[in-house]
Amino acid sequence: MPEDKHATTTETRAEEPIVQPAIEQVPEPYEDAQGVDLEKGNQKDPNLNLVHIQSHASAHDIPHIPYHESGDEIYDKFTHTKKICVVSVLAFCSFLAPMASTTVLAAVPEVAATYNTTGTLINASNALYMLFMGLSPMFWGPIGQVYGRRWTQLLSAIFFAGFSIGTALAPNLASFFIFRILTAFQGTSFLIIGSSCIGDIYRPTERATALSWFFSGTLIGPALGPLLGGIIVTYKSWRDIFWLQTGLAVFATVLCCFFLPETIHYKKSVELEGLKKSEQAKKLWSWTNPLRVIRLYRYPNLLFVGLASSSLVFNMYSLLTPIRYVINPRFHLTSPIQSGLFYIAPGCGYLFGTFFGGRWADRTVRKWIDKRNGERVPEDRLRSCLVFMGAVIPGCMLIYGWSIEKDKGGIPLPVIVMFIQGVAQLFCFPSLNTYCLDVMQKRSSEVVAGNYMLRYIFAATGTAACLPAVEAIGVGWFSTISAGFLCTSAVLTWTVTIWGRGWREDILRKKEEKQTRKQEKRGSA
Repeated sequence: MPEDKHATTTETRAEEPIVQPAIEQVPEPYEDAQGVDLEKGNQKDPNLNLVHIQSHASAHDIPHIPYHESGDEIYDKFTHTKKICVVSVLAFCSFLAPMASTTVLAAVPEVAATYNTTGTLINASNALYMLFMGLSPMFWGPIGQVYGRRWTQLLSAIFFAGFSIGTALAPNLASFFIFRILTAFQGTSFLIIGSSCIGDIYRPTERATALSWFFSGTLIGPALGPLLGGIIVTYKSWRDIFWLQTGLAVFATVLCCFFLPETIHYKKSVELEGLKKSEQAKKLWSWTNPLRVIRLYRYPNLLFVGLASSSLVFNMYSLLTPIRYVINPRFHLTSPIQSGLFYIAPGCGYLFGTFFGGRWADRTVRKWIDKRNGERVPEDRLRSCLVFMGAVIPGCMLIYGWSIEKDKGGIPLPVIVMFIQGVAQLFCFPSLNTYCLDVMQKRSSEVVAGNYMLRYIFAATGTAACLPAVEAIGVGWFSTISAGFLCTSAVLTWTVTIWGRGWREDILRKKEEKQTRKQEKRGSA
C-alpha cells in the first residue's frame, strides 16, 4: 500500500540548509491572482495574491532536500493506517462497475438464447452499459464537489445493488437493457469519487502510488469479470452472475457505511445555508450543471490527456470483448470457462503493474522537482507514461492481433503479450489520473469526471465496434488501428509535457483580461 512520506527528517538531516517552499506563481486556470472565481466572477479572498500548489517531496527514492508548500498540512488529517483503509475500500468499490461491464461477455450466447435474440444485440447492451458509464460523470463529478464524497459513494453503492437485483430478475430483453443501463449510471460514481478521495488525502508526490492500488480494482475487474462469468455459466444459470454482482455491491455498501469517512476539504453545500429556496436552486444548478464538465474540454491539455486515457480504455475493451469469438475458433476451445482463462493474463498484468506503476510516476515527479530546483510542474508527471503508451502497448497489440490472424505462436504468445500490455497500462493510468487531480485541484472531481466521460464513450465505441470490425477486416488490422490510436495519444501527451504549462498560463491571461474588461464595464456604468 502507499506510504506516507512526510515524516520529519530532522534527526537525519539536522545540518542541511533550510530550503524555502517552492511556489508556482501560476494559479489554477479557473482563478485569477486575486482569488476570483473566473467562471462566476465572485471575489473569494481579496487578500489572496498567490495560489500555492499543494505538494510534498520525499527523499525516499531520490536523494534531495525535501520541501513543504503552503497548505501541505491538510493531508495529515488521516493517519497512515486510516489512509490504507480508505484506499482499500475505494479499490474494492472501483472493482464493481468495470467487472460488471465484462462478466456477461462469457455468457452472451446463453443470455441471447434466454431472450430469443442474437449475440450481437446482447453485445449492444454492453456497449450501452459503457456509454452510460461515460455520460454519468457529468452528474457525479459536480455532485461530489457539492455534497461531499462519503454520501455520494454510499448512495451509489445502494442503488448499484438495487439495479443489479433488477438485472438478475429481468423478465424480458427490454428490462434487461434498462437495468443494465441504470447499473452503469450508478457504477461510474465509484471511479469518480474514489479518485477524488485519494486526491483529498494524499500529497501530489504520493498520489500516483495510491492511485495505482485504486486502479488495481478498476482494471482487474474487466479482466476477472469474464472468468467469473465463464465459471458461473458453465455450471449455473447466467442470472447467478448478477446475483454475485448484487452480493458484492451489498458488501461495498457495508464497507462505505462503516469505513469510509468524509475526505473532502470543503463542501460547497455549506454556502447554501441561509439562502432562499430560489437562490439555493440557482446556486445548485450552477454547481451541478453537466456543461461544467463538458466545458473543460475547451482546454487542450485536458482534452489531450482525456484522449490518451480513452485510447487505453478503447484498447482494453476492444481486446477483452471479442476474446470468446476470436480465441475459441483459433485454438479450438469449446466451453466458456476455457476462453475465460485467457482473461487471467491481462488481469495478472494489471495486478503486477499495481506494485510499480504508481511508484514510477511519483518517482518521475520527484526527479523533475530536483531538476527544477524544487519547483513542481504538474505536466512533468506525464513523462512517466510516454514510452509505455507510445511503444510497449502498441507493440503488444500488433503482436497479439497478427499472431492470431496468421495462426502463429500458439497459445503462449497471446497470453504473454496480454500480460505485458496489462502491466504497461498500470504505468499509464496512475500518471494520467493524478495529472487530472493536480492540474485544477479545486475542481479535481469535475476534471476526473470529464476524463472518465470521454474514456468510457470510447470504451462504448470499442465494445460496439470490435466484433463487426474483426469480422470485416480481421483481428490483425483492427489491432493495428488500436495501436495507431495509442501512438497518436502518446504524441498528444508529449505535447502536453512540452507546452501544457504555457497553455495554462495563456488560459489564465485570457481569463484575467476578460475579468478586467467586465470590471471596467461595471465601473463605467
